[in-house]
Amino acid sequence: MTDGPRASRPGRAPRTRRPRRERGARESLTSITLVLEAIMFFFPMLVVFGKHTLPAGVAFGGGLAAIVVLAVASRLTGTRAGVGFGWLLQAAILATGFIEPFMFVVGLVFLALWVFCFVKGGQLDRQNAARRAAAGD
Repeated sequence: MTDGPRASRPGRAPRTRRPRRERGARESLTSITLVLEAIMFFFPMLVVFGKHTLPAGVAFGGGLAAIVVLAVASRLTGTRAGVGFGWLLQAAILATGFIEPFMFVVGLVFLALWVFCFVKGGQLDRQNAARRAAAGD
């Protein structure tokens, strides 16, 4: 009888977990913003479908694709290319205002949130780095 699924097997070294990579404030905040945008995108998808602005397949297919892209992009904010992709997605969300005009307002709100998170996250990262350097870490 074993002690569970994680019991060590004879002759094998026990598995050790890799330590999680420390995420900075900018990475965390911009990632959260993209996840919020992915969640939000469900509602404009329904509006575009309900108003028959686009065919149902295009409305749902495009909306679901945007949700997936935003969710995946949220995992990439730790890289320079990922942040650039996030900026590109902000422009794309603003551009959806040409399909549903209220998305200009929503896009501007999320663009403002993105800029705030980008700037404030960078400030927090610099403060934290200075604090760690002063502590001798």
